[in-house]
Amino acid sequence: MTPPRPHSRRRPTVLPRQAVAGTVPVALAALLAAAGPASAGIVGASGAGDPYFPFEGNGGYDVSHYDLTLGYTPGSGHLDGRAVLRARATQRLTRFDLDLQGLKVTAVTVDHRKASFRRDGQELVVSPRHALRKGQDFGVVVSYQGTPKPVTDPDGSLDGWIPTDDGAFVAGEPQGAMTWFPGNSHPRDKASYDITITVPQDRTAVSNGVLVSRKTAHGHTTFQWRQSEPMAAYLATATVGKFDVEQYTTPSGIKVFNAVDPREASAAAPVLKKLPSVLAWESKLFGPYPFRAGGAIVDKATNVGYALETQTRPVYDRAPDLSTLVHESAHQWFGDSVSLTRWQDIWLNEGFATYAEWLYSEQHGGTTAQQTFDSLYARPASDDLWAFPPADPGSGAHIFDTPVYARGAMALHRLRTTVGDPVFFRILRTWAAEHRGGHGTTAQFIRLSERLSGKDLGALFHTWIGTAGKPSAPGALRAAGRS
Repeated sequence: MTPPRPHSRRRPTVLPRQAVAGTVPVALAALLAAAGPASAGIVGASGAGDPYFPFEGNGGYDVSHYDLTLGYTPGSGHLDGRAVLRARATQRLTRFDLDLQGLKVTAVTVDHRKASFRRDGQELVVSPRHALRKGQDFGVVVSYQGTPKPVTDPDGSLDGWIPTDDGAFVAGEPQGAMTWFPGNSHPRDKASYDITITVPQDRTAVSNGVLVSRKTAHGHTTFQWRQSEPMAAYLATATVGKFDVEQYTTPSGIKVFNAVDPREASAAAPVLKKLPSVLAWESKLFGPYPFRAGGAIVDKATNVGYALETQTRPVYDRAPDLSTLVHESAHQWFGDSVSLTRWQDIWLNEGFATYAEWLYSEQHGGTTAQQTFDSLYARPASDDLWAFPPADPGSGAHIFDTPVYARGAMALHRLRTTVGDPVFFRILRTWAAEHRGGHGTTAQFIRLSERLSGKDLGALFHTWIGTAGKPSAPGALRAAGRS
């Protein structure tokens, strides 16, 4: 997601965020986790155990594939959906949950047999006819319909299925996937996807991965998309609108699909023209591009206020500037291919993508990373930049605040100046390679940095990502970071 700055990430004008179903105090989350063992091995947990969003995701099973079939009517805002999930039980299950908010469920089957179900807040509670064995592969089919509505996140921004004047802007970070399909929506459970969307023939429906087919009949067009590489649910999109479409293949073989609202076309064109060179530059720094497809969705969604790194095809609420394009493209490595394990570690996504902006400027005749670092460090101790440590935002209300982005990038710059460029860029490439298609944690990144540099970096990381307040002079920290 783009950082909170005036020229890219613009917050919508809303009241301060109120608590939503997926956001409860950490103390309550601990109590819920403590209550789990009493039903362990019988009932899947109603959440994945994330302290910031304790009801996001579910326990007891892992999803390997989603096959979503959707029909959307922009005028009425009505959505018809059928979700087919392939999953494996990680414990014996007599009941399990799926995340789904607001839509009416009309039928559920488990392994082709009708299952009983009920709603409990954002949870769809499913009881199969027969208990599922630990290790058993099973299929779930959910039929549903209704008018999807976005959720309001703890920071006041909209998230999920967000209606626009000609369709919908679909961006699910951190908890919006549940507004349009049932699933195990915590990033810890990644899966492949087939997403088929039928819309009026004057609209285009854009999703992740490769466009498999496009067929028009009886006044409607059906788009079939396939995302073969593992993807977290929040990175899925099904954005609908009146778009100008551009398709091509880059010299390195990436299949690009760009969809641009005509009202944003003139502003977006010069930036999108640079997409192949940006991906090539990032591939040189971070390692091979992790997906077969790429592109961009540029909508006109004035009530959104941000862009999101939806996998393979970032979605922008308006024409992006070059820095935003670089940022969202860098997320394809850091955030999409290598996903976070808990939302507290989101600096691994945003700090890395922000530092990619600094590097791009430095290597393309602009401000150097050191100059950007120095400018930020000059801010007074009372500035929001020093409000909390990037590796511990404190709650879901702060995961998109300035320290996660800017101070996260500053931490990477301190790492770079401590270990030197050859080792630093080796660390980034190794991180992307060793965790490709999977997950990472802050502790794992620190261990990798120490292994490849041969240095004790505990003090450096503690100061720059683990401690609130403005650090002391950077020069002194450089020496402290050496073994």
